[in-house]
Amino acid sequence: MGLESRPIPELCEGLEGLVAGVTQHPQYSIVIPAYNESARILRTLRSVLSYVRARGWTTEIIVVNDGSRDATAEVVREFARNAPEVRLVENPGNHGKGYSVRNGILQALGEVVMFTDSDLSAPIEEAELLFSAIAAGADIAIGSRWLERGRQTHRQPLYRQFFGRCFNAVTRAVMGLRFADTQCGFKAFTRDAAQTVFQLQTIEGWGFDPEILFIAVKRGYRVVEVPVSWAHDERTRMSYLKDGMRMLEDIGTIRWNALRGRYSKKIEGVRSASQTR
Repeated sequence: MGLESRPIPELCEGLEGLVAGVTQHPQYSIVIPAYNESARILRTLRSVLSYVRARGWTTEIIVVNDGSRDATAEVVREFARNAPEVRLVENPGNHGKGYSVRNGILQALGEVVMFTDSDLSAPIEEAELLFSAIAAGADIAIGSRWLERGRQTHRQPLYRQFFGRCFNAVTRAVMGLRFADTQCGFKAFTRDAAQTVFQLQTIEGWGFDPEILFIAVKRGYRVVEVPVSWAHDERTRMSYLKDGMRMLEDIGTIRWNALRGRYSKKIEGVRSASQTR
């Protein structure tokens, strides 16, 4: 029986005995933006939850529902009944991936906060690489598909690789970002870096990744790029023609914001997790 047709209680079977309470101040927060993901969000939640419990991490898992028109929210709520680590955040309608990530991260309680795509193109097991980089002194650790190309278990079609590399070249030339991969949806932040960067973020669509990295560099945070395993998912909703053009517009917006001093504003109220409750 396929995943789409299996009832929610059956998919949650086996987790009841693993239920563990979340401390008030988790060490890690994992944010998962989701839009019309009812067909695969359960598989993702099962993978993430099983892994963090096996590692013994105190973790909260935040699913941000971006105005889905399917049963995404209902699926997450049902799953969370047997998984206190999981909570659902609802956007006020459909606003985009950048909005969703920001909404989840600014509500996160962990001392280290990361976000990952709902398809787990980078396996959740790779999160340990990001967390290790932060433990070693990085403020921000970003997954990279291009530092070690042999780690790509299912590569993008050639046309997507071409557009991706072109966009990366533009970010290098226009924004001065020297990262091999700005777009990988697998990034982790210290609490201070996350609160500062995402309070300053303005881009709500796909172009938010270069913006948050631009802000991070401008604010003096140490950003480390980490090679991760990665598999392309053919179900990705990104259109490299339509969304690619919008992302180029976003780069212009970022440069304009920088000229206006938008990213130099003083950030108030960055609190540790222990101060949030």
